[in-house]
Amino acid sequence: MAEEFTKEQLLEALRAFRKRLKVYRQDDESRLGGRGMTSGKSSGIVGIRPPQGFPPAIWQKLVEQGKIEPEGNGTYSLKE
Repeated sequence: MAEEFTKEQLLEALRAFRKRLKVYRQDDESRLGGRGMTSGKSSGIVGIRPPQGFPPAIWQKLVEQGKIEPEGNGTYSLKE
């Protein structure tokens, strides 16, 4: 039996995913310039492991809805 999630649960998971991805990208970009200098280069991070605290089935549901894409090895990326 497929697990059902409310719109609120799906939205909360997607927001958490976006926030985690944004933090990883900002962290990566802050290292690209070296010595704290901004180089203007963007992060190469496209896929991440989803945040903990949500069941794996919720990420599959978001894939089915076309919100995220599986990248392999348990990582997902935003479908843009």
